[in-house]
Amino acid sequence: MTLIALITAQGARLKLAGVSFGHGTTNAFDEAAWLVLWALGLPLDALEAKAQQELPADQQAKAEALVTQRIETRRPAAYLTHEAWLQNVPFYVDERTIVPRSFIAELLADGEATGTLDAWLSDTTHSVLDLCTGNGSLAVIAALAYPDVTVDAADVSDDALAVARINVDKHRLEKRITLLRSDLLCAVRGPYDLILCNPPYVNTQSMQALPAEYQAEPALALAGGDDGMNLIRTILRQAPKHMTVDAVLVLEIGNERAHFEHAFRRLEVAWLETSAGDDQVVLVTREALASYRWK
Repeated sequence: MTLIALITAQGARLKLAGVSFGHGTTNAFDEAAWLVLWALGLPLDALEAKAQQELPADQQAKAEALVTQRIETRRPAAYLTHEAWLQNVPFYVDERTIVPRSFIAELLADGEATGTLDAWLSDTTHSVLDLCTGNGSLAVIAALAYPDVTVDAADVSDDALAVARINVDKHRLEKRITLLRSDLLCAVRGPYDLILCNPPYVNTQSMQALPAEYQAEPALALAGGDDGMNLIRTILRQAPKHMTVDAVLVLEIGNERAHFEHAFRRLEVAWLETSAGDDQVVLVTREALASYRWK
């Protein structure tokens, strides 16, 4: 059997089994390609060059066994391979953190090209906070995108920070990224010119309906209360005192725009365009937060 035939067959198995995607791939073929190539020790970009390569039976069996594990356990592929990619940057991942997939990464990586985020920054943007850092992916991408900044990466979870340490060291950014244990903003330093945050924001009803793959992730990093805004309320209240005068906060809220707008009526914000549309990531200035009338 050729490599491409094996991948196609395993993709059909994944589709028939009804597994859920969204942790690095969006369809059965891409998921199968990831798992098969990883099982065979091949890089993810090897498919085109090796598509017609004949595979011995033992290699086929090894790849099929990994796909079987994916189907039977419903664990995200990233937990099986211990690797995830965000904006073409590789990260170590395991069950101690959610699989990185933040749309904020697009804004950081493409900032200079699109001007979407860069328009809000300046030459004085030097200090960055990645709040709820998880495995540290946004902190790493921010440091790579902006060589002149230093980044604090904060999380309440010691397990998450241990994974973040692996990724900071992996990309040799330990001199520019400082890991902090902090319950939201309670123990951060600052003031910061830019705060990035992909917080837990999934509302209770949605949490109960999540596919098994998402339920395999730490609930602490997903659940945001009845309307998904519990932690976000605290973040927005606390943020101004940790921000410089011209600072901005970039916040991912996923599919919770309606809940966000209901919870923070008349808060002046800017919605940033991502590959998922203009309702996933919101930007708020310090000025808007400081002048907002809280109920």
